[in-house]
Amino acid sequence: MTEPVVVRRAARPRMGIRGRITLVAASVVAAALVLGAVGFWLTLRASLLEALADAAEQDAAAIASQVEAAGAGSLGTIGEFDDERLVQVLDESGGVVAASEDAPGTAVDPDEGSTVRVDDETYVIAVGSADDGVEIVVGRSTESAEETLATVARLLAVSVPLLVALVGLTSWLVVGRALAPVDRMRRQVDAVNATRLAARLDEPQTTDEIARLARTLNAMLGRLESSQATQRRFISDASHELRSPLATLRQFAEVARDHPERVSPEELRDVVLAEGGRLERLVQGMLVLARADEGVLRPEPVDVDLDDLLLAEARRIRSPDLAVDTSGVRATRVRGDAALLAQLVRNLVDNAARHARARIALAVAPVGEGTAPGATVVLTVDDDGAGVPPAERNRVFDRFVRLDDARARDTGGSGLGLSIVREIARAHGGEVRVEDAPSGGTRLLVELPAAPSADRA
Repeated sequence: MTEPVVVRRAARPRMGIRGRITLVAASVVAAALVLGAVGFWLTLRASLLEALADAAEQDAAAIASQVEAAGAGSLGTIGEFDDERLVQVLDESGGVVAASEDAPGTAVDPDEGSTVRVDDETYVIAVGSADDGVEIVVGRSTESAEETLATVARLLAVSVPLLVALVGLTSWLVVGRALAPVDRMRRQVDAVNATRLAARLDEPQTTDEIARLARTLNAMLGRLESSQATQRRFISDASHELRSPLATLRQFAEVARDHPERVSPEELRDVVLAEGGRLERLVQGMLVLARADEGVLRPEPVDVDLDDLLLAEARRIRSPDLAVDTSGVRATRVRGDAALLAQLVRNLVDNAARHARARIALAVAPVGEGTAPGATVVLTVDDDGAGVPPAERNRVFDRFVRLDDARARDTGGSGLGLSIVREIARAHGGEVRVEDAPSGGTRLLVELPAAPSADRA
């Protein structure tokens, strides 16, 4: 049994911002104008009918005064009234004593303020009274008021759509003019690619949101350009660094194959181990930096004794040609990733050992109480080498940077050690900087947040 085929309709493209703003503005204005027009028409109608009722009351009062003065018989047919007025004089029994020319022969409904239809014409009724129970019913025709209301309705029916169209057109033009810089920026951004990251958008000379958007996009392009340049430089330098040990391994392997008598197995073994270790350290360092760039260098916190790490490194590098002073090492514990902190300490010590003439000094100690907020741990590694000029103390933390360009790569390191130290320190909420050592060389100082208790159990 085959499954039914579900045909999905393609999503309709959404109206653009310009169209949506124009539609909303026109709709709001149309609703307001329609409500205003209806309210105005109703108010005008009520006002006109009220004016007719007032006029009818005045007529009723005048006729009542005449009846009281001369009697109902003096009115006759009341022919002096125009066609717009209806007049009836009623006796006590409700019979018509006198009436205007167009008035019906029977009494109309005498309710005050009501309207009646007589021969297809509507009248607003007012009632007055005279002596002897005589009532005067006067009606004012609504024909003129209805003509006025019809004229107003026609004017409103024409003017409201015109005003809505005018508002819509104005909104379309104004929004289009306001969004023109955005469309220009869109075209400029669309033209930006990996080879044109140096391009920048035209920034309007204003302080509005569009100008801020342009500045933000330009700042983003600047960051992308810098990031791309850093990545290209990183790839180029990494390729060069990897090529050196690989070339050494290949060279020794070819010599051992073609001239086995010239390379002993022990010598080949030592070269493979040395260059393989160098490759391993280089790849591991690049992985740490790549994780830091991606924002995924997140330590797995455990209690780590920095003094134990420093003492272990001191034992590793101590030799007859290099003295290692550990008198400044104090019992110090931090909360962090044990493997990353061990790599940080090793990179610092290896860097100092490469630049020292005969002596390095290691020290670590907590600053303040470990339980106090903001308590830190300070780790220092000093060497008695040539030192780092103040102008270069920030650049030494860049990747693949060697201040001594003449130094051989096998003795000068990969240029990644201090970059890795900085990234690991920052991942732990700390920082690293370069200072002058008391011995005249270089001091590398790392500050890390202390563990909840810096005292060892």
